[in-house]
Amino acid sequence: MRRICLAAPELRIRLGSLEPRLVDEEFCRLAELPNLCPHFHLSLQSGSDSTLRRMRRQYNTARFARSLSDLRAAFPDVSITTDLICGFPGETEEEFAETLAFISACRFLKVHIFPYSRRTGTEAAGLPGQLSRSEKEARCRRAAAACAAVTADILSGYIGRTLPILCEDSPAAGLMQGYAPNYIPVAFPGGEELHNTVVPVRITAISGEGLRGEISH
Repeated sequence: MRRICLAAPELRIRLGSLEPRLVDEEFCRLAELPNLCPHFHLSLQSGSDSTLRRMRRQYNTARFARSLSDLRAAFPDVSITTDLICGFPGETEEEFAETLAFISACRFLKVHIFPYSRRTGTEAAGLPGQLSRSEKEARCRRAAAACAAVTADILSGYIGRTLPILCEDSPAAGLMQGYAPNYIPVAFPGGEELHNTVVPVRITAISGEGLRGEISH
């Protein structure tokens, strides 16, 4: 990673999904690289230790929380995204409540939420306590509501700030959109001539799961 970033200093380098256990002291030293984007996707799956054990995950919530803490200490303005499975076999209401509390405390920018999907031949398919489709979907809705509140709170903290936005596409005439280094989407007035350039954008409002602003001169 270090060699790639140093070889292409003019490019933003963004990592894909990471195993939480990869985040250690050596990994956090990558914060020295100015073109490594401060956005990391750490797959959680559940915020309940007992559910994580049934999933055969090789970490618990304490280890996951330590990864988040280390990343936030090392990378200024870092954002974290994750995946969540609702309704894994045997997941009790108490375990799901633990998950809701944990994901709220983690303050993820975005959570990709999925209902558990039974797959023939997998160990999980044979586990007792298979939940109904309606219950899994209800838990997904509850998780989405909890995550949306956190996302809105995070985004509100950027209003009034100026962020460097990489212009990627124009969804409508006179409108440009792109991403801040920490993977927050931002839309603002602008034309096609801005495509593939980085421009300073002053944030004026929240727009859905992203932000809206105007070029700062």
